[in-house]
Amino acid sequence: MIFRRRLVTGACTLLAALTLGLVPTGVATAEPTSDKDAPKVELTLDVSGSMRKRDIDGKSRMAAAKQAFNEVIDAVPDEVQLGIRTLGAHYPGEDRQVGCKDTRQIYPVGPLDRTEAKTAVATLAPTGWTPIGPALMAAADDLEGGEGSRRIVLITDGEDTCAPLDPCEVAREIAAKGINLTVDTLGLVPDAKTREQLSCIAEATGGTYTSVRRTDELSDRVSQLVDRTADPIAVPVATEGAQQCSEAPRLRPGLYTDREKFGQHRFYRVDVAPGQELRASVSIGADRAVDNDYGVLLRAVTVHGREIVRGSEAGDGRTDLISTGLRYPKAQADDDEDEDEDGESAKETVCLQVSNSFSAPASVKREPGLPVELTIDLVDGPDEASDVASFGLGRGWWLLGVLALTGLLAGLLWGWLSRWNDAARRTN
Repeated sequence: MIFRRRLVTGACTLLAALTLGLVPTGVATAEPTSDKDAPKVELTLDVSGSMRKRDIDGKSRMAAAKQAFNEVIDAVPDEVQLGIRTLGAHYPGEDRQVGCKDTRQIYPVGPLDRTEAKTAVATLAPTGWTPIGPALMAAADDLEGGEGSRRIVLITDGEDTCAPLDPCEVAREIAAKGINLTVDTLGLVPDAKTREQLSCIAEATGGTYTSVRRTDELSDRVSQLVDRTADPIAVPVATEGAQQCSEAPRLRPGLYTDREKFGQHRFYRVDVAPGQELRASVSIGADRAVDNDYGVLLRAVTVHGREIVRGSEAGDGRTDLISTGLRYPKAQADDDEDEDEDGESAKETVCLQVSNSFSAPASVKREPGLPVELTIDLVDGPDEASDVASFGLGRGWWLLGVLALTGLLAGLLWGWLSRWNDAARRTN
């Protein structure tokens, strides 16, 4: 359900961005050419005692997971570096403190030896506790290094048993690091509490949650997630906006991620050359409970604070994502315009201000901030002749005046003709 809602929301946002022409044309990912860029996946499997239950295709949950793992391992793309981590697989006792540390990496993240990976999984047997939070923290450490996409695929049949370490808060901390790591969760025959917790973990990192009740569903879904890591649509770059424009990071065309507190303003800078058009859009996700009535504002201002153009959007009720965008075409340089040392017309620094009006009950945690995704693109600006059509009436007031004058003259002419016609009839 969560995955479908996020997919619909994302599709609607993308359609709106395409309509406005705000999706950057220069964002793309190339095939990895080195280990540094190789995509990484860590399959994190729950091996707690509850995995003994026999309710998936007439066999135990553990047996279904092993079968699915073997099928997935056979299909992993060659360019993907894969690792396997367990939770609750080694300590069978009742000591909570020990049981909540029971997470181990049984196959290191790296080039895949399919035989060794299958052997590591074959010996697993349902054993102990369900320390999801500690397992996520360790898996994030396992995936450190490199610049490729990273993904944790968590498979479990129950909620975490090691509170007060909240796995949803752990996922938010992972997302706040800005390390391009997504956590996808799969619940085996889940109950309501498990669904809620796994959905929260996935949403905090931009991942997906899937409920699984059959072996083929599990293998198919894990394979899809591994393939998605190998061929991502775009790799966002982590950045950190500033409280004022003069200290803001300078961004180039691309896709960026950040975090913003409730009611906060953050600034970013973009250099726009004469004849270019700046296209920017921002999306803020509500990854926790928020009050009704909220909005997002994206402003382009000069370094002196004068507003150039803005985009805004408001929402009400439960919405996963709220987005807005703007366009700013910079006019071609005049012949006598100042030039820089290289003889080229000086670029204009445009400050992008991202603001939100989210609020939340006092019980909702404020840290980390809400996830922000910012897209930047610079394209050739519109021709002067098509200025109005491509950028509204921002530079077309002369046309509005002509249309108003034409309407006035037409009205006067029509009135004169009507009176002349009435007079002619009376004469006759």
